[in-house]
Amino acid sequence: MRIPFVKMSMALVLVLTIITVTRASYILVPMDTRQANHLKAYGIVYWVIDNGAEAWWLLNYRGGSFAFRSNKLFEKECLTRGVTYQVISNAKFAAIRAEIADPEANEETIKLEKAPRIAVYSPQFSMKGERLQPWDDAVTLVLTYAEIPYDVVYDREVLEDKLAQYDWLHLHHEDFTGQYGKFYQAYHSHQWYRENQKRMEELAKELGFSKVSQLKLAVAKRIKEYVAGGGFMFAMCSATDTYDIALDAEGVDICAEIYDGDPMDPNANSKLNYDNGFAFKDYQLILNPLEYEYSTIDNRERRVNPKNDYFSLFEFSAKWDPVPTMLTQNHTRTVKGFMGQTTAFKKQYVKSDVLVLGENKSANEVRYIHGSYGQGTWTFYGGHDPEDYRHYVNDPETDLNLHPNSPGYRLILNNILFPAAKKKKRKT
Repeated sequence: MRIPFVKMSMALVLVLTIITVTRASYILVPMDTRQANHLKAYGIVYWVIDNGAEAWWLLNYRGGSFAFRSNKLFEKECLTRGVTYQVISNAKFAAIRAEIADPEANEETIKLEKAPRIAVYSPQFSMKGERLQPWDDAVTLVLTYAEIPYDVVYDREVLEDKLAQYDWLHLHHEDFTGQYGKFYQAYHSHQWYRENQKRMEELAKELGFSKVSQLKLAVAKRIKEYVAGGGFMFAMCSATDTYDIALDAEGVDICAEIYDGDPMDPNANSKLNYDNGFAFKDYQLILNPLEYEYSTIDNRERRVNPKNDYFSLFEFSAKWDPVPTMLTQNHTRTVKGFMGQTTAFKKQYVKSDVLVLGENKSANEVRYIHGSYGQGTWTFYGGHDPEDYRHYVNDPETDLNLHPNSPGYRLILNNILFPAAKKKKRKT
């Protein structure tokens, strides 16, 4: 049926009016203390750009707020996920951007272009339908809570060069030295420990290695190549220092007989090559195989009252240093501390070219560090779970419904989102 010209014109005007109104308004997602759910807000932004829409990260503006063009679908999703938002006019958004662009304002507008493809390096072994490792992982918890999709990869996928499919890689609570977390003294008689060791040894043989430590070194080197080629790598807890230790100890046996069937090199400490790793220098290995510690990197002598355990985030120039600014966006500059197998890094063992993002100055320790390698970047974050101060083996996983505004978890999500940013050359 042919539509009369007048009615068609009226319909066209109506459509154009709707489009004009839509284009003339934006959704502002504030990330200051007025945000009801900071963690799910990141998921909203990821979902928006994953669906092909434009978004902007307003660095240092109201806690690192986000903005994107308004439509009913986006508003509905914010409401569904419990994320605080405001619909603002085109003129208001232009005024905000002008305010941010002021040379005197330590703020910047960063366009988010493409949702990063995310991989989590984590063992997929199970026993009677349950995961073999009796602990959770903060990154997978927050990705699930924020509704951000990810894939799980492990040694086989890494060695088969599957990392090229992903923009961002998280290293799960892992021991890259081949010592099974140095849990031997406390847990070697437990079924999960014995089964995990058996599965790891079988996997190493399947992939052509005689020892688990050799497999882990090969994986660490392949991840290093991934970063050099432009990948973004993020690690927490023991996946930070053991990653560097594995690289630095290439060609040196640092595993005791209880871990790999033959004695370690008694002169291992004198044979470390600190140039191989990303972050650390001059540290010494803990050679006692029964001691639950890898090296002197971790600040195990810290004398910090849990009630006063906080670390401070550094403030960077948003216009000159947008990457560290993105990584430290928060609604507070002081973040509650939390422990892990690797809790914090002694300052004297951090390389001089490493960028410190957060530190506990009174304890002379750094908690959050970042650096570049080749075309990519890496970030190390000490501790196990930002909302579980002292997480033990077999403890229940954290319920993030109870912590929707967690500053510590926000730092993880900053790392997940920043690969989406349009790359800007550092100003000179």
